[in-house]
Amino acid sequence: MVARLAYRMFNEIDKRLLWKFAYNFGFKGMRSVQKYKKRLKQGIHFPPFLFISIINSCQLRCQGCWVDVASPRKMISKEDLNRLINDAKKHGNSYFGILGGEPFMHPDLLEVLASHPDCYFQIFTNGQLITDKVAKELRRVGNATPLISIEGTDVVSDERRGAKNVLNKTLAGVKNCVDNKLIVGVATSVCKTNIDLVSEQWLHRLIDMGVHYAWFHTYRVVGPKPSAELALSPEEIVRLRRFIVQMRKKVPIGIVEPYWDDRGEALCPMATGVSHHIGPSGSIEPCPIIQFARETIHDGPSVYQIMSKSEFLDDFRKVSAQATRGCVVLERPDLVKLLVQKHGASDTTQRGTALAELEALEPRTSQHQPGFEIPEEHWVYRFAKKHWYFGFGAYT
Repeated sequence: MVARLAYRMFNEIDKRLLWKFAYNFGFKGMRSVQKYKKRLKQGIHFPPFLFISIINSCQLRCQGCWVDVASPRKMISKEDLNRLINDAKKHGNSYFGILGGEPFMHPDLLEVLASHPDCYFQIFTNGQLITDKVAKELRRVGNATPLISIEGTDVVSDERRGAKNVLNKTLAGVKNCVDNKLIVGVATSVCKTNIDLVSEQWLHRLIDMGVHYAWFHTYRVVGPKPSAELALSPEEIVRLRRFIVQMRKKVPIGIVEPYWDDRGEALCPMATGVSHHIGPSGSIEPCPIIQFARETIHDGPSVYQIMSKSEFLDDFRKVSAQATRGCVVLERPDLVKLLVQKHGASDTTQRGTALAELEALEPRTSQHQPGFEIPEEHWVYRFAKKHWYFGFGAYT
Protein backbone atom coordinates (compact mmCIF):
# COMPACT_ATOMS: atom_id res chain seq x y z
CA MET A 1 0.00 0.00 0.00
CA VAL A 2 2.84 2.41 0.75
CA ALA A 3 4.29 1.86 -2.74
CA ARG A 4 0.89 2.49 -4.33
CA LEU A 5 0.43 5.64 -2.22
CA ALA A 6 3.89 6.85 -3.23
CA TYR A 7 3.00 6.21 -6.88
CA ARG A 8 -0.19 8.23 -6.49
CA MET A 9 1.59 11.13 -4.87
CA PHE A 10 4.38 11.16 -7.44
CA ASN A 11 1.86 11.37 -10.27
CA GLU A 12 -0.68 13.71 -8.68
CA ILE A 13 1.39 16.29 -6.78
CA ASP A 14 3.65 19.10 -7.95
CA LYS A 15 7.17 17.63 -7.68
CA ARG A 16 8.50 20.75 -5.98
CA LEU A 17 5.84 20.37 -3.28
CA LEU A 18 6.79 16.73 -2.83
CA TRP A 19 10.40 17.75 -2.25
CA LYS A 20 9.34 20.38 0.31
CA PHE A 21 7.25 17.77 2.10
CA ALA A 22 9.99 15.13 2.07
CA TYR A 23 12.69 17.51 3.30
CA ASN A 24 10.93 20.07 5.55
CA PHE A 25 8.44 17.67 7.10
CA GLY A 26 10.06 14.26 6.63
CA PHE A 27 13.80 14.67 7.13
CA LYS A 28 13.73 17.80 9.28
CA GLY A 29 10.74 16.51 11.25
CA MET A 30 12.67 13.38 12.20
CA ARG A 31 15.64 15.56 13.11
CA SER A 32 13.46 17.74 15.34
CA VAL A 33 12.30 14.64 17.23
CA GLN A 34 15.93 13.57 17.71
CA LYS A 35 16.74 17.00 19.12
CA TYR A 36 13.73 16.69 21.41
CA LYS A 37 15.03 13.35 22.70
CA LYS A 38 18.40 14.97 23.36
CA ARG A 39 16.77 17.84 25.27
CA LEU A 40 14.79 15.36 27.39
CA LYS A 41 18.03 13.75 28.58
CA GLN A 42 19.04 17.21 29.80
CA GLY A 43 15.73 17.73 31.58
CA ILE A 44 14.53 20.34 29.05
CA HIS A 45 10.99 20.12 27.71
CA PHE A 46 10.31 22.02 24.51
CA PRO A 47 8.01 20.22 22.05
CA PRO A 48 9.24 19.35 18.55
CA PHE A 49 5.80 20.22 17.15
CA LEU A 50 3.80 23.35 17.94
CA PHE A 51 0.11 23.80 17.24
CA ILE A 52 -0.95 27.41 16.83
CA SER A 53 -4.54 28.65 16.72
CA ILE A 54 -3.92 31.86 14.83
CA ILE A 55 -7.48 33.27 14.94
CA ASN A 56 -10.72 32.58 16.80
CA SER A 57 -13.12 33.61 14.01
CA CYS A 58 -14.99 31.10 11.84
CA GLN A 59 -17.94 31.20 9.47
CA LEU A 60 -19.32 27.90 10.82
CA ARG A 61 -20.84 26.96 14.18
CA CYS A 62 -19.87 23.34 14.78
CA GLN A 63 -21.30 21.10 17.48
CA GLY A 64 -18.88 20.73 20.36
CA CYS A 65 -16.62 23.56 19.24
CA TRP A 66 -14.53 24.97 22.09
CA VAL A 67 -13.33 28.10 20.23
CA ASP A 68 -14.99 31.51 20.73
CA VAL A 69 -15.88 31.73 17.05
CA ALA A 70 -18.72 34.21 17.57
CA SER A 71 -16.78 36.52 19.92
CA PRO A 72 -14.86 39.63 18.87
CA ARG A 73 -11.94 38.67 16.68
CA LYS A 74 -8.68 37.74 18.33
CA MET A 75 -5.66 36.72 16.31
CA ILE A 76 -1.92 36.41 16.63
CA SER A 77 -0.27 39.21 14.70
CA LYS A 78 1.98 38.52 11.74
CA GLU A 79 4.93 39.88 13.71
CA ASP A 80 4.30 37.60 16.69
CA LEU A 81 3.75 34.58 14.44
CA ASN A 82 7.04 35.15 12.67
CA ARG A 83 8.80 35.71 15.98
CA LEU A 84 7.62 32.49 17.61
CA ILE A 85 8.23 30.41 14.46
CA ASN A 86 11.73 31.82 14.12
CA ASP A 87 12.46 31.08 17.77
CA ALA A 88 11.22 27.49 17.48
CA LYS A 89 13.33 27.01 14.34
CA LYS A 90 16.44 27.90 16.32
CA HIS A 91 15.83 24.76 18.38
CA GLY A 92 15.25 22.41 15.48
CA ASN A 93 11.50 22.73 14.89
CA SER A 94 10.28 22.67 11.31
CA TYR A 95 6.63 21.52 11.50
CA PHE A 96 3.76 23.70 12.71
CA GLY A 97 0.06 22.87 12.88
CA ILE A 98 -2.06 25.92 12.05
CA LEU A 99 -5.54 25.98 13.58
CA GLY A 100 -8.39 28.42 14.21
CA GLY A 101 -11.27 29.20 14.19
CA GLU A 102 -10.80 29.14 10.47
CA PRO A 103 -7.12 29.83 9.66
CA PHE A 104 -7.85 31.24 6.20
CA MET A 105 -9.71 34.12 7.85
CA HIS A 106 -6.34 35.40 9.10
CA PRO A 107 -5.32 38.15 6.66
CA ASP A 108 -1.60 37.37 6.86
CA LEU A 109 -1.61 33.57 6.78
CA LEU A 110 -0.24 33.16 3.26
CA GLU A 111 2.39 35.82 3.85
CA VAL A 112 3.57 34.04 7.00
CA LEU A 113 3.84 30.74 5.12
CA ALA A 114 5.93 32.43 2.44
CA SER A 115 8.23 33.90 5.10
CA HIS A 116 9.32 30.43 6.23
CA PRO A 117 10.26 28.33 3.19
CA ASP A 118 12.37 26.11 5.46
CA CYS A 119 9.30 24.95 7.44
CA TYR A 120 6.24 22.83 6.80
CA PHE A 121 2.71 23.79 7.81
CA GLN A 122 -0.43 21.71 8.17
CA ILE A 123 -3.51 23.91 8.00
CA PHE A 124 -6.62 22.59 9.79
CA THR A 125 -9.48 24.15 7.82
CA ASN A 126 -13.08 23.74 6.75
CA GLY A 127 -11.84 24.36 3.21
CA GLN A 128 -14.59 26.78 2.20
CA LEU A 129 -12.26 29.76 1.80
CA ILE A 130 -9.77 27.87 -0.40
CA THR A 131 -10.59 29.42 -3.74
CA ASP A 132 -8.64 28.60 -6.88
CA LYS A 133 -6.61 31.77 -6.26
CA VAL A 134 -5.76 30.71 -2.70
CA ALA A 135 -4.86 27.19 -3.85
CA LYS A 136 -2.57 28.63 -6.53
CA GLU A 137 -0.79 30.68 -3.87
CA LEU A 138 -0.41 27.60 -1.66
CA ARG A 139 1.18 25.85 -4.62
CA ARG A 140 3.51 28.78 -5.25
CA VAL A 141 4.60 28.88 -1.60
CA GLY A 142 4.89 25.10 -1.59
CA ASN A 143 5.32 24.37 2.11
CA ALA A 144 1.79 23.69 3.38
CA THR A 145 -0.82 20.97 3.24
CA PRO A 146 -4.49 21.76 3.83
CA LEU A 147 -6.25 19.31 6.15
CA ILE A 148 -9.92 19.81 5.30
CA SER A 149 -12.69 18.76 7.67
CA ILE A 150 -15.50 16.59 6.30
CA GLU A 151 -17.96 15.31 8.88
CA GLY A 152 -20.22 13.06 6.84
CA THR A 153 -23.05 13.25 4.34
CA ASP A 154 -24.62 16.55 3.31
CA VAL A 155 -27.31 16.18 5.99
CA VAL A 156 -24.87 15.24 8.75
CA SER A 157 -22.45 17.98 7.68
CA ASP A 158 -25.12 20.68 7.90
CA GLU A 159 -26.17 19.42 11.33
CA ARG A 160 -22.62 19.10 12.67
CA ARG A 161 -21.33 22.37 11.21
CA GLY A 162 -24.34 24.59 11.90
CA ALA A 163 -24.85 25.92 8.36
CA LYS A 164 -26.40 25.03 5.00
CA ASN A 165 -24.76 23.42 1.97
CA VAL A 166 -21.61 22.81 4.01
CA LEU A 167 -20.44 19.66 2.23
CA ASN A 168 -20.64 21.09 -1.29
CA LYS A 169 -18.75 24.23 -0.29
CA THR A 170 -16.09 22.14 1.42
CA LEU A 171 -15.76 19.78 -1.54
CA ALA A 172 -15.21 22.80 -3.79
CA GLY A 173 -12.22 23.69 -1.61
CA VAL A 174 -10.92 20.11 -1.88
CA LYS A 175 -11.23 20.25 -5.66
CA ASN A 176 -9.33 23.55 -5.87
CA CYS A 177 -6.49 22.00 -3.87
CA VAL A 178 -6.41 18.83 -5.98
CA ASP A 179 -6.57 20.80 -9.25
CA ASN A 180 -3.52 22.78 -8.13
CA LYS A 181 -1.57 19.59 -7.32
CA LEU A 182 -1.31 20.14 -3.56
CA ILE A 183 -0.85 17.45 -0.91
CA VAL A 184 -4.42 17.23 0.36
CA GLY A 185 -5.79 15.73 3.57
CA VAL A 186 -9.30 15.21 4.91
CA ALA A 187 -10.04 15.13 8.66
CA THR A 188 -13.07 13.58 10.31
CA SER A 189 -14.12 13.96 13.93
CA VAL A 190 -15.71 10.56 14.40
CA CYS A 191 -18.91 10.57 16.45
CA LYS A 192 -22.28 8.80 16.72
CA THR A 193 -23.75 10.44 13.62
CA ASN A 194 -20.89 9.68 11.24
CA ILE A 195 -19.13 6.55 12.48
CA ASP A 196 -20.75 4.52 9.72
CA LEU A 197 -18.94 6.79 7.25
CA VAL A 198 -15.68 5.28 8.50
CA SER A 199 -15.42 2.54 5.90
CA GLU A 200 -13.20 1.25 3.13
CA GLN A 201 -15.72 2.67 0.66
CA TRP A 202 -15.22 6.16 2.15
CA LEU A 203 -11.44 5.91 1.78
CA HIS A 204 -11.80 4.90 -1.87
CA ARG A 205 -14.11 7.86 -2.42
CA LEU A 206 -11.41 10.14 -0.97
CA ILE A 207 -8.86 8.58 -3.31
CA ASP A 208 -11.17 9.17 -6.25
CA MET A 209 -11.39 12.84 -5.22
CA GLY A 210 -7.58 13.08 -5.21
CA VAL A 211 -7.07 13.14 -1.42
CA HIS A 212 -3.73 11.78 -0.19
CA TYR A 213 -4.28 11.27 3.54
CA ALA A 214 -7.10 10.99 6.07
CA TRP A 215 -6.96 12.06 9.70
CA PHE A 216 -9.40 10.39 12.09
CA HIS A 217 -9.92 11.55 15.67
CA THR A 218 -12.68 10.85 18.16
CA TYR A 219 -15.23 13.50 19.03
CA ARG A 220 -14.32 15.37 22.23
CA VAL A 221 -17.03 16.26 24.70
CA VAL A 222 -15.83 19.74 25.66
CA GLY A 223 -16.78 23.39 25.19
CA PRO A 224 -19.82 25.48 26.10
CA LYS A 225 -22.19 23.09 24.27
CA PRO A 226 -20.43 19.73 24.54
CA SER A 227 -23.17 17.60 22.88
CA ALA A 228 -22.35 14.52 24.94
CA GLU A 229 -24.82 12.45 22.93
CA LEU A 230 -22.31 12.46 20.04
CA ALA A 231 -19.54 10.73 22.02
CA LEU A 232 -18.39 7.29 20.89
CA SER A 233 -18.83 4.28 23.16
CA PRO A 234 -15.73 2.36 24.30
CA GLU A 235 -16.58 -0.36 21.77
CA GLU A 236 -16.81 2.19 18.95
CA ILE A 237 -13.40 3.63 19.85
CA VAL A 238 -11.87 0.14 19.58
CA ARG A 239 -13.74 -0.31 16.29
CA LEU A 240 -12.19 2.89 14.95
CA ARG A 241 -8.69 1.82 15.99
CA ARG A 242 -9.13 -1.61 14.38
CA PHE A 243 -10.36 0.00 11.17
CA ILE A 244 -7.34 2.31 11.01
CA VAL A 245 -4.85 -0.52 11.51
CA GLN A 246 -6.52 -2.72 8.90
CA MET A 247 -6.91 -0.02 6.26
CA ARG A 248 -3.25 0.99 6.55
CA LYS A 249 -2.42 -2.38 4.99
CA LYS A 250 -5.17 -2.33 2.41
CA VAL A 251 -5.87 1.12 0.89
CA PRO A 252 -3.35 3.46 -0.85
CA ILE A 253 -4.04 6.52 1.27
CA GLY A 254 -2.15 7.80 4.32
CA ILE A 255 -4.09 7.42 7.56
CA VAL A 256 -3.17 9.69 10.47
CA GLU A 257 -4.06 9.32 14.14
CA PRO A 258 -1.71 10.56 16.87
CA TYR A 259 -3.34 8.76 19.80
CA TRP A 260 -1.84 5.24 19.81
CA ASP A 261 1.77 4.03 19.66
CA ASP A 262 3.24 1.16 17.62
CA ARG A 263 2.06 -1.41 20.17
CA GLY A 264 -1.47 -0.06 20.12
CA GLU A 265 -1.14 1.48 23.57
CA ALA A 266 -2.84 4.82 24.01
CA LEU A 267 -0.87 8.02 24.36
CA CYS A 268 -1.58 11.72 24.67
CA PRO A 269 0.62 14.10 22.63
CA MET A 270 0.39 16.69 25.41
CA ALA A 271 1.37 14.28 28.20
CA THR A 272 4.34 12.97 26.21
CA GLY A 273 5.43 16.57 25.63
CA VAL A 274 5.58 16.13 21.87
CA SER A 275 3.20 19.05 21.33
CA HIS A 276 1.60 22.00 23.10
CA HIS A 277 -0.79 24.70 21.93
CA ILE A 278 -0.71 28.46 21.48
CA GLY A 279 -4.10 30.18 21.40
CA PRO A 280 -5.28 33.20 19.38
CA SER A 281 -4.43 35.57 22.24
CA GLY A 282 -0.91 34.14 22.50
CA SER A 283 -1.76 32.00 25.54
CA ILE A 284 0.44 28.94 25.99
CA GLU A 285 -1.82 25.98 26.78
CA PRO A 286 -1.19 22.26 27.34
CA CYS A 287 -3.38 21.37 24.35
CA PRO A 288 -6.16 22.96 22.26
CA ILE A 289 -9.01 21.67 24.45
CA ILE A 290 -7.43 22.78 27.74
CA GLN A 291 -8.17 26.49 27.61
CA PHE A 292 -6.17 27.60 30.61
CA ALA A 293 -2.70 29.13 30.76
CA ARG A 294 -0.16 30.62 33.12
CA GLU A 295 1.99 32.17 30.40
CA THR A 296 1.68 33.85 27.02
CA ILE A 297 4.13 34.31 24.18
CA HIS A 298 4.57 37.90 25.39
CA ASP A 299 5.95 36.91 28.82
CA GLY A 300 9.58 36.42 27.89
CA PRO A 301 12.28 36.88 25.30
CA SER A 302 11.42 33.63 23.50
CA VAL A 303 8.73 30.99 23.37
CA TYR A 304 11.45 28.41 23.97
CA GLN A 305 12.40 29.91 27.31
CA ILE A 306 8.81 30.43 28.38
CA MET A 307 7.65 26.90 27.54
CA SER A 308 10.74 25.06 28.74
CA LYS A 309 10.55 26.81 32.15
CA SER A 310 6.78 26.57 32.61
CA GLU A 311 5.89 24.83 35.88
CA PHE A 312 2.27 24.70 34.73
CA LEU A 313 3.07 22.71 31.56
CA ASP A 314 5.54 20.50 33.43
CA ASP A 315 3.01 19.62 36.11
CA PHE A 316 0.31 19.00 33.52
CA ARG A 317 2.51 16.55 31.63
CA LYS A 318 3.58 14.62 34.71
CA VAL A 319 0.23 14.44 36.49
CA SER A 320 -1.68 13.59 33.31
CA ALA A 321 0.73 10.80 32.38
CA GLN A 322 0.49 9.33 35.88
CA ALA A 323 -3.31 9.38 35.73
CA THR A 324 -3.90 7.88 32.28
CA ARG A 325 -2.38 7.13 28.90
CA GLY A 326 -5.52 8.58 27.35
CA CYS A 327 -7.15 12.00 27.42
CA VAL A 328 -7.04 13.50 30.90
CA VAL A 329 -9.79 15.99 30.05
CA LEU A 330 -12.24 13.23 29.16
CA GLU A 331 -11.23 10.76 31.85
CA ARG A 332 -10.30 13.05 34.74
CA PRO A 333 -11.85 16.53 34.41
CA ASP A 334 -11.57 16.79 38.21
CA LEU A 335 -7.79 16.44 37.94
CA VAL A 336 -7.62 19.14 35.27
CA LYS A 337 -9.57 21.45 37.58
CA LEU A 338 -7.16 20.75 40.46
CA LEU A 339 -4.14 21.54 38.26
CA VAL A 340 -5.73 24.76 37.03
CA GLN A 341 -6.50 25.88 40.57
CA LYS A 342 -3.12 24.78 41.94
CA HIS A 343 -1.26 26.99 39.46
CA GLY A 344 -3.78 29.83 39.38
CA ALA A 345 -4.10 29.43 35.63
CA SER A 346 -6.24 31.91 33.73
CA ASP A 347 -9.27 31.08 31.62
CA THR A 348 -8.10 31.87 28.09
CA THR A 349 -11.58 31.98 26.57
CA GLN A 350 -13.48 35.17 25.90
CA ARG A 351 -16.67 33.64 27.27
CA GLY A 352 -15.01 33.19 30.68
CA THR A 353 -16.81 29.95 31.47
CA ALA A 354 -14.09 27.34 30.91
CA LEU A 355 -13.90 26.32 34.58
CA ALA A 356 -17.67 25.91 34.86
CA GLU A 357 -17.63 23.83 31.67
CA LEU A 358 -14.90 21.66 33.15
CA GLU A 359 -16.85 21.16 36.38
CA ALA A 360 -19.92 20.08 34.38
CA LEU A 361 -18.07 17.32 32.50
CA GLU A 362 -18.72 13.72 33.45
CA PRO A 363 -15.75 11.32 33.26
CA ARG A 364 -15.86 9.08 30.19
CA THR A 365 -13.72 6.61 28.29
CA SER A 366 -11.03 7.92 25.96
CA GLN A 367 -8.63 5.98 23.73
CA HIS A 368 -6.99 4.33 26.78
CA GLN A 369 -8.59 0.89 27.15
CA PRO A 370 -6.19 -1.62 28.73
CA GLY A 371 -6.63 -5.10 27.35
CA PHE A 372 -7.93 -3.88 23.99
CA GLU A 373 -4.64 -2.77 22.44
CA ILE A 374 -4.40 -3.26 18.67
CA PRO A 375 -0.74 -3.08 17.54
CA GLU A 376 0.28 -1.59 14.22
CA GLU A 377 0.41 -4.27 11.53
CA HIS A 378 2.02 -2.41 8.63
CA TRP A 379 5.78 -2.28 9.06
CA VAL A 380 6.15 1.35 7.89
CA TYR A 381 3.70 2.74 10.43
CA ARG A 382 5.10 0.47 13.13
CA PHE A 383 8.68 1.56 12.45
CA ALA A 384 7.81 5.28 12.24
CA LYS A 385 5.81 5.28 15.46
CA LYS A 386 8.41 3.26 17.34
CA HIS A 387 11.27 5.61 16.48
CA TRP A 388 9.71 9.05 16.04
CA TYR A 389 6.34 9.03 17.76
CA PHE A 390 5.99 7.18 21.04
CA GLY A 391 5.71 7.79 24.79
CA PHE A 392 9.13 9.48 25.23
CA GLY A 393 9.33 8.01 28.72
CA ALA A 394 6.25 9.86 29.92
CA TYR A 395 4.53 6.72 31.20
CA THR A 396 7.41 5.05 33.00
